[in-house]
Amino acid sequence: MIHATALTKTFTGGKGTVEAVRGLDLHVAAGEIVGFLGPNGAGKSTSLRMLTTLLKPTSGTATVAGYDLVAEPAEVRRRIGYVPQGNTVAPTAQVGEELELQARLYGMSRAEARDRVAETLRALDLAGVEARPAAVLSGGRRRRVDLAMGLLHNPRLLFLDEPTTGLDPQSRANLWDHVRRLRDREGMTVFLTTHYLDEADALCDRILIIDHGRVVAEGAPADLKAELGPSATLDDVFLHVTGRELRESTAA
Repeated sequence: MIHATALTKTFTGGKGTVEAVRGLDLHVAAGEIVGFLGPNGAGKSTSLRMLTTLLKPTSGTATVAGYDLVAEPAEVRRRIGYVPQGNTVAPTAQVGEELELQARLYGMSRAEARDRVAETLRALDLAGVEARPAAVLSGGRRRRVDLAMGLLHNPRLLFLDEPTTGLDPQSRANLWDHVRRLRDREGMTVFLTTHYLDEADALCDRILIIDHGRVVAEGAPADLKAELGPSATLDDVFLHVTGRELRESTAA
């Protein structure tokens, strides 16, 4: 579903040249939930922006959902969903209207859009919120509305950027259940970034850790921990491969 080889991104400005991503190699198979972890400044956000066609690579090659990232970005966008960190629905907008507009932008008729919105909201346990402004919803429900926005066109691949930041433990667990359901029932591939190592451990089939613009560790959470010993945690793995404590990676 994602195959990248020697993907790089270099920024040039008044302070010189910055190599944000330095030869990214990664492979994500269909039907996986893959966590993409890294300290601040490791190249995680830049990599995600490239893989979602929001940023053109400086060099390297990648195919996403079966299409070339550089030569066929429109085809990539038709087949992926992207849920960014911030809320995607305007606070004062009615949820149903915003979602219907999104569905229409993907070429659905008005009737198709209404049906798809209702179907998606039911699947995410959000039936009945259509007429409410997003601002009155709880944090967990509002984040699920964001998820609905990324799912309306039935993407084969879903990118989630810090999907549970700021949510309480119950809302986080609820969102995890919905993400698992997307894989188990729909066969969807999910690629997510997170600063919560317990989230990555509990939710992901496989983890990629990036540092200084390159993947420095990858594997199933259990396998990565086993390499360090029977009592190792994912925090230990993160520290071992990056040399940084988790609290440093989550600092603002």
